Amino acid sequence: MSDPARVLTPTLSGPVISVVTEVPEQYVALPRSVQDFVLQWGNLGDRWGVNRSVSQIHALLYASEHPLSSEEIAAALGIARSNVSNSLRELLAWGIIRSIPVRGDRRTFYEAETDPWTLVSRIAAGRKARELDPAAAALRQCLETAHGDAAVSPIVERRLRAMLDFVERTSRWYEQMMQLPAAQVAALMKLGGGIVRLLDKTRKPRRAS
Repeated sequence: MSDPARVLTPTLSGPVISVVTEVPEQYVALPRSVQDFVLQWGNLGDRWGVNRSVSQIHALLYASEHPLSSEEIAAALGIARSNVSNSLRELLAWGIIRSIPVRGDRRTFYEAETDPWTLVSRIAAGRKARELDPAAAALRQCLETAHGDAAVSPIVERRLRAMLDFVERTSRWYEQMMQLPAAQVAALMKLGGGIVRLLDKTRKPRRAS
């Protein structure tokens, strides 16, 4: 597989021939800032446990003003068409890109969700479904098995129950945040440390009159 850092250079301004369709692809060279964004987003995705190619394709579509075909994506990033197809399917499953038809072209084109709030909420929903929900189900099963088992100490059972409580609270918080309008979430974020100060005031005991 080609090195994306080498492929994402201004030399990509000429026609590129798709190996599969043999259709000439004219791909405009990516600005340096877009190249850096694609590469850095890929690095961040790798740290978050997301495949690097998936993250880079998402970044490319997010930074593109026009929908791109899989051939154009493969040419821009220098990765195999099969890798592009698998990555696109994963991004579609997350709901952060969509396929759209282009008049006069039989190929499928793709564009990214560009609203940050919608993007973050869909990623949060996906992570909850893939991580928090299975974790809660596994912990419930462990507690059910541990209940009444003399070989399991009360300390271990309390720790399992505490972990389940934490996961369920986090899951409910996810759900509540995802249901709030973007304007309300933005207002909460702007409050910042004000929320902490407000909570501190409510915890202070009232002076006796």
